[in-house]
Amino acid sequence: MLKFAKHLSRPNLRFTLATTEQARELLSAAATTDEEHPVDLAFFPDGLPKDDPRIADSLIVSLRNVGGKNLSKVVESKRFSCIVTAPFTPWAPGVAAAFNIPCAVLWIQACGAFSVYYRYYMKTNAFPNDLEDLNQTVELPALPLLEVGDLPSFILPFAGRNLNNLMADFVLSLKNVKWVLVNSFDELESEIIDSMSDVKPIIPIGPLVSPFLLGADENETLEGKNLDLWKSDGDCMEWLDKQARSSVVYISFGSLLKSSEGQVESIATALRNRGASFLWVIRPKEKGENVRVLQEMVQEGQGVVIEWGPQERILSHVAISCFVTHCGWNSTIETVVAGVPVVAYPSWMDQPLDARLLVDVFGIGVRMRNDAVDGELTVAEVERCIEIVTEGPTAADMRRRATELKHAARLAMAPGGSSAQNLDSFISDITST
Repeated sequence: MLKFAKHLSRPNLRFTLATTEQARELLSAAATTDEEHPVDLAFFPDGLPKDDPRIADSLIVSLRNVGGKNLSKVVESKRFSCIVTAPFTPWAPGVAAAFNIPCAVLWIQACGAFSVYYRYYMKTNAFPNDLEDLNQTVELPALPLLEVGDLPSFILPFAGRNLNNLMADFVLSLKNVKWVLVNSFDELESEIIDSMSDVKPIIPIGPLVSPFLLGADENETLEGKNLDLWKSDGDCMEWLDKQARSSVVYISFGSLLKSSEGQVESIATALRNRGASFLWVIRPKEKGENVRVLQEMVQEGQGVVIEWGPQERILSHVAISCFVTHCGWNSTIETVVAGVPVVAYPSWMDQPLDARLLVDVFGIGVRMRNDAVDGELTVAEVERCIEIVTEGPTAADMRRRATELKHAARLAMAPGGSSAQNLDSFISDITST
């Protein structure tokens, strides 16, 4: 949302970011560092006691009950031209409708994921009656033939009733939404975007990344530390500066997932066997420190382990050869814009679908899978995947395709580009009503 506000910045526009009280400390520093285009902050209660652990289920239920009422108190205090809501607050469009304010959704996953959710809950296309069997196939417009296991996990039975209801509520809330804005760009998902034009049109306005990834002058950049809610280890950039071009494997499974020690050991052993340098984000860092082979390599100078890092800057560094990623959409869009091939190792939510897009649609990666028998990640599988994206017969094609998408992303956000035009049209709409 902060990056969206930055890209939308115009002298005649003012932004207020409203969220729950629990984000106050995290957001205050991030949102107020830009003096030229400051973002006002507004906070409302989520209905839970202060000491509540706020697991997903209790938070979803509480916000479903009180979110709309508490957000309304923020909305009635100011005069807003538009409300832009995240997809996981499906009660927000109803607030906009009650105040007769035009509403947009900022969809923060792939256009492909939006298509799946919409078609599933609106029953516009056939899905298997029983989604327990993850090996069943699903045929949807403009997407490769999917298995049930490739679908966003929130619609699957094991996700639980509250997450399933959350997405059902979101799709139903779209009746109060005038614009579906997506953090993607037309050249990346053109067929999917076209396939939705007669169903529920979607408007790509991305990639929403820091301007330096799009080729802007460093003085105009959004500093990573300003828009990151976790403290980054900046020393890793100095280490990268000392590494050879396209020599470092970057590994990160995002801000939510925590790797098992078995996964860490398999990946570390594969890196040692290949003699590959690495920069590895491990949360919590202690997981890595418990794996002897990894610690030996760190001590020998083969790689660096950090708790969190400035990912956009890491991906854009010339030393990076490939990205071993969980395929969250932020990471996916950042690696596309940086032009870095991937080893896709998804876990849940939209990640399996993003992995299919990266490998089978965008053509810039290979899928890494756990063993079919014991469900563990093997050393041989990690080695196979790293070789494919760095040295194998298709590696050059992946790098070429990654470079093409990098240039397409920059053109999309440049003046007159597809996403830039869509943003201009959106601004024109909200300022003329």
